[in-house]
Amino acid sequence: MTTKGKSIGRQITLSIVVASLCSTVLSIAGFYLFYYLMEVFYPRWYDTPQTMLPSGLEWLWIGLTATVVIVLASLIASRLTWRIITPLNSVAESLRRVASGDLDARARGDHTSMTEAATLVSDFNSMAERLSRMSQNRVFWNAAIAHELRTPMTILRGRLQGIADGVFEPRLEQFTSMLTQLEGLTRIIEDLRVVSLAESGHLDLRLQRSDVSVQVAAVVEAMSDALAVSGFSVTLEARAALADCDPARIRQAVLALLENARRHATPCPLRVYVKLAEGHCTVTVDDGGPGVPDELRDSIFEAFQRTDVSRSRQSGGSGLGLAVVRAIAVAHHGTAQCRPSERGGTVFEIRWPVHARR
Repeated sequence: MTTKGKSIGRQITLSIVVASLCSTVLSIAGFYLFYYLMEVFYPRWYDTPQTMLPSGLEWLWIGLTATVVIVLASLIASRLTWRIITPLNSVAESLRRVASGDLDARARGDHTSMTEAATLVSDFNSMAERLSRMSQNRVFWNAAIAHELRTPMTILRGRLQGIADGVFEPRLEQFTSMLTQLEGLTRIIEDLRVVSLAESGHLDLRLQRSDVSVQVAAVVEAMSDALAVSGFSVTLEARAALADCDPARIRQAVLALLENARRHATPCPLRVYVKLAEGHCTVTVDDGGPGVPDELRDSIFEAFQRTDVSRSRQSGGSGLGLAVVRAIAVAHHGTAQCRPSERGGTVFEIRWPVHARR
């Protein structure tokens, strides 16, 4: 134990010993008080002893009783102290290690620890695990963001340097290509902003009563040409669906789902559904494959998560689209889910309450 742990342990032990000894003394004194009261108020019913003072044998019995009480209380107190102080010291030591930067520190407990102490150890280890995971995610995010920004920046720098050196002629095609790269950069930055705001709980929504089917139809129409070029056809099944939402954010989420299908699914008919059921509005995008592996289905909405890294690089995906979808769904107090499709592909779905909490 540490010095502080020993101090607390001594205090617990001393308190229990003193409490036990006082209880013993009070019990013995109570008998004598009883004898006294009987003599004063009911002398006829009580044979008064020659003296109220304990005899030698009684003193011996009192001493033996007090000794046994002290020994038992000390043993019980030591055991109790060990069960309380040991996990507390372990947590305190682990806290100091975490504070110094060692996020792999974990507290230790055993089956003898008290329930509250064991819970404290478990909660601390869960917190340390989350801190460690967040630290690892931060490193991963930094590397992933640098990678995503590096590609368009490198292309832009090369084009501009070529124009400045006279290697490329400043033609319309060159500026159009650079504008495309800038648009890609702008989208990455906006997606990062949305995900970061959502994780910090500061993604503000402009909620209003809106027909979700109209918003989805607008996105489908805007994406139809790009999808057709990539070999996709789109079928929209939607009736009027009035719900509280931020129309711009819902359009952004649907656009991300369609873009995700265009980049990662095999060319096929896409089916988009909008429906109201059980007080919730649901928007679904169903593709024809190749599907998401079972082991990645729970993490597919995390930032920079890809099912096929090489294929995603070739298609130009940033790995942020589905994270944006989940962020928008959660901001609407809803959910984003991924499940297998009956056609062998994947169904992506966002669902939120029709009457959103403000």
